[in-house]
Amino acid sequence: MPKPLNDLGDLGETGLAVAERKKTKRPRRWKVLLYNDDYTSMDFVVYVLVKHFRKSPAEATHVMLQVHHKGVGLAGVYTKDVAETKVAEVTAEAREHEMPLRLEARPAEDEEGES
Repeated sequence: MPKPLNDLGDLGETGLAVAERKKTKRPRRWKVLLYNDDYTSMDFVVYVLVKHFRKSPAEATHVMLQVHHKGVGLAGVYTKDVAETKVAEVTAEAREHEMPLRLEARPAEDEEGES
């Protein structure tokens, strides 16, 4: 005599329907970089890092000195939308204060080397 089937069809030996779970991939991370220029004050760079990137004054000063000495500094790493929003907000505030501060959102390298 054939085995009866329920609404799901044949459930196998265990009697449990198992659906495979797809592994979700983490969203790509984006670096927000600040670039050095000859006109933006160091105090303004520290102010921006504290206000928009939630850095402590000590961390903000460290990043500002990297920008000053190396030409570029990392403000933070975020999802693409957040990074682009931060770039737009800081750029707008810099222009309001007549500062030519330049920022850029750039894809961060993956730990697994997939970039």
